[in-house]
Amino acid sequence: MKTKNDTLRFSQSAAKENGQAISRRKGEKHKRSNRSTFLLWLRKIHLYLGLWGAVLGLLFGVTGILLNHRVVMKIPLEKSVQHTVDLQLPDRSFQSPDELSKWLESYLNLTMPQPPFIKVEAERHVIWADKEVVQPERWIISYHRPDKAVTAEHYPGSRLVRLELADSTLVGTLTRLHMSVGVNAIWILLADSIAGSFILLSLSGLLLWTQFHTMRIVAMAVSVGALVAAICIAVAM
Repeated sequence: MKTKNDTLRFSQSAAKENGQAISRRKGEKHKRSNRSTFLLWLRKIHLYLGLWGAVLGLLFGVTGILLNHRVVMKIPLEKSVQHTVDLQLPDRSFQSPDELSKWLESYLNLTMPQPPFIKVEAERHVIWADKEVVQPERWIISYHRPDKAVTAEHYPGSRLVRLELADSTLVGTLTRLHMSVGVNAIWILLADSIAGSFILLSLSGLLLWTQFHTMRIVAMAVSVGALVAAICIAVAM
């Protein structure tokens, strides 16, 4: 037969177990609440990142397809219109390609966001029509903007400089913007922000898919690892 002490001890034990169960439920509820709050903020970040990258993401996607088909399976779209002219130089000698570049910028009123690309090809012997001939020194000066490109070719001692103007079409201009050709630092930083938003968009999308469940996190890690390994193998082949 149970005594009063046994009944009291049973009641105390039951109350203790009940209190522990309540504490565990509160702890689990608190963890679920923290996870739900974090996932809610993650969804908002994912949404606004997608909004930021939507417009320029469409631009980069279209031009990316065009660049992907520039050699194999070419898409027949005109990207630039070429114009060539031989310009008579003034009665003076240019001692360096930099000096010629400054004169061209002044004479042609060239305003470019980036300094010109200058290449000097030294004098060399080449074979032409089964004969060895001397190829004189050649200066190549290139100016670039998203909507146009100017290339000057000059042989020191000559009184002429050959100018080649490439006026980009709309498709060509968008493609050059994609490659950041002839742009200023503002555009480069803007493009970096779009690329960064794509990275964060991918990471936040993966986290939203996992919902922080252990099995989904493991599956995501295995999938990403397999993709990275496949890319490394493809590059190494």
